Amino acid sequence: MISLSNTPVLTTERLVLRAPTAADWPAFRAFMHSDRARFLRPPDLDDGKVWRAFGHVIGMWVLRGYGSFVLTRAGSDAAMGLVGPWHPFDWPEPEIGWTVWDAAAEGKGLVAEAAIAARAYAFDMLGWPTAVSYIDPDNARSIALANRLGAVLDPDAAHPGTEPCLVYRHLAPGAGA
Repeated sequence: MISLSNTPVLTTERLVLRAPTAADWPAFRAFMHSDRARFLRPPDLDDGKVWRAFGHVIGMWVLRGYGSFVLTRAGSDAAMGLVGPWHPFDWPEPEIGWTVWDAAAEGKGLVAEAAIAARAYAFDMLGWPTAVSYIDPDNARSIALANRLGAVLDPDAAHPGTEPCLVYRHLAPGAGA
């Protein structure tokens, strides 16, 4: 199988965060067609659009030199979601984002653990002084996670698109307010 080369692998006590691979497609596809993705996608998302979205996830690594990491448990390569740096061309700021594909990964602190590691990577390795998380106002779980991570609601920040969106700001240690 062909894979992205020279992409970092992050590890935490319980997790491995790695670049996406073609083997992650079935889990991504299932997630995107599930109600779990309701805050991320339009209702008319067909397999062709899901495929292009998956290509965007992989292509971010090539185009930007960074991207979202696939979240897996240590000792398993089964994809549970995506977490990490994200910055599409037309977005106003770089984001620390997360999606949880597997409901069994929720409520255990795994996504927070992964987000802390990915955010540290963005600040320490990519040199970002700040990042945001764009969150649908109805996504209570993501809002709770942003708060748990110490991100602060930034009502004056721009956001992508025309849909309502909350912007939570993450500051690098020592970056100031």
